[in-house]
Amino acid sequence: MRRMVAAMAVLLIALTAGPLTRAEAAASTTGFHWNDITAADGVTLKSNVIAPAAPGRHPGIIFVASWGFNDFQYLAQARKLAESGYVVLSYTARGFWFSGGKIEVAGPPDIADASTAIDWLIAHTDVDPDRIGIAGLSYGGGISLLAAAHDRRLRAVVSMSGWADMAESMSGEETRRPQAAFFLQSVARLVGHPSDEMNQILDDYWAGRNDDYREQWARDRSVRYSVDELNANHPAVLIEHAYGDSIFPVNQMVDLFDNLKTPRRLELAPGDHATVEASGLLGVPNHVWTSLHRWLDHYLRDVDNGIDREPPVVLRPHGSGAAESYAGTGPIPGQLKRQELGRPDGWAKTGTLGRATGSDWSYRVTSGIDTTADGGIALISNGLEQLTGIPPTVWLPSVDRRHAGVWVSDRQAGVAPVRGIARVHLGIVPQRPDGTVIAYLYDLDALGIGRLITQAPTSWHGATRPFSVDLALPMTSYDVRPGHQVALVVDTKDPLYFDANTRGAPLTLAGPSWLDLPLR
Repeated sequence: MRRMVAAMAVLLIALTAGPLTRAEAAASTTGFHWNDITAADGVTLKSNVIAPAAPGRHPGIIFVASWGFNDFQYLAQARKLAESGYVVLSYTARGFWFSGGKIEVAGPPDIADASTAIDWLIAHTDVDPDRIGIAGLSYGGGISLLAAAHDRRLRAVVSMSGWADMAESMSGEETRRPQAAFFLQSVARLVGHPSDEMNQILDDYWAGRNDDYREQWARDRSVRYSVDELNANHPAVLIEHAYGDSIFPVNQMVDLFDNLKTPRRLELAPGDHATVEASGLLGVPNHVWTSLHRWLDHYLRDVDNGIDREPPVVLRPHGSGAAESYAGTGPIPGQLKRQELGRPDGWAKTGTLGRATGSDWSYRVTSGIDTTADGGIALISNGLEQLTGIPPTVWLPSVDRRHAGVWVSDRQAGVAPVRGIARVHLGIVPQRPDGTVIAYLYDLDALGIGRLITQAPTSWHGATRPFSVDLALPMTSYDVRPGHQVALVVDTKDPLYFDANTRGAPLTLAGPSWLDLPLR
């Protein structure tokens, strides 16, 4: 394993060697210096620092490495920022690569490490202590938000593919996500040293036990529960995220944004976890990193670039390079179109998705059996859509109506611009106390091919009588073309999730049920 780790380090250095050489040749910076930072508990954190060559005080930015990455991760962007006048410190989080300690999963030692990094920057560089910011991708983004809630010296924070609610990420809507958890655990074992607590949490996660303890453990690592402290410290907060993030689902970041009382900005784009930002790590022009530079320039260098006067919500629609700006997240100005679910019937067993009538109906499916509708593969499917424009698809006639409910709208007379959070209200008549349903929203063409717009699961436990679920689908920005239809599929199994169904048990879906579709 050590040879593999060393090889990965060499590869990462090689990928960023070009930008590094140009920086040194330009002589506008000090070049990179490699340092050991001693944490409050004596753990050594590996780091690098680069600064402008010009004398005097400079604003500073701290980069926290992602899960499984080290401080080499940000070399290209650190060079660019140093050339723009920043002192830039990047460090490897404890427990990963050659930093000491164990992986604490953004626990109190990690938050203390961020404050230690500020101390080191002030003590060893010409940074202006009143103009320091923090940023990170994925794990680094989540730690950055938590650090800004705990240390008021941080005047700006940028979270890229971070999280606000770890409990929501692990088991939102009472549904665990095995693919995401397996990926994170595998990376930690490959290039890190998991703590005993982390190992126990994951053992319990796989076994489905000690949920209350895991919930509290996760809350302690979630800025959603420290938002009052974050607002009190009043840093300028930029949130960058992908609609299809399969590690940290997007709605938690929308909720955080809505609860911020600081200077704030939310930018969302198609893609999966950390895929939108990835090219910028190599110095390739990238809208995420452009916004990061503009945000830091305004709030740490007092550059009047207008970003503070722009609408604070930026949505990039699927399949388009355009960017749309809005004053808030929701409802996005326009109309919320309620489409009632009619009883699936006829030879195709397909229900209508249309005008509200308040009708009662019931439709029985066999639960715990997969259909051709699914959310794809974590990190891969939505990432490929970002590159190819092709989301997970399904031929709707192939969805087995014995195991799923299917509803289809009328054909769209014009473009139907979906902007925001679609919500499904669904009646359930359980024949077992525990269960799961997954709702998929599709853009359906004339050939019956559905392109996935968004999807989400929800589970219940201990149900003994009929009830209804209200499921918020991940926020999105998608244009349904003229002549296409909107389709909703509800089934009970998907490889992305651990479901609570008893295989083969009956489950009754019931009306009145509806889909609230946010249209611009």
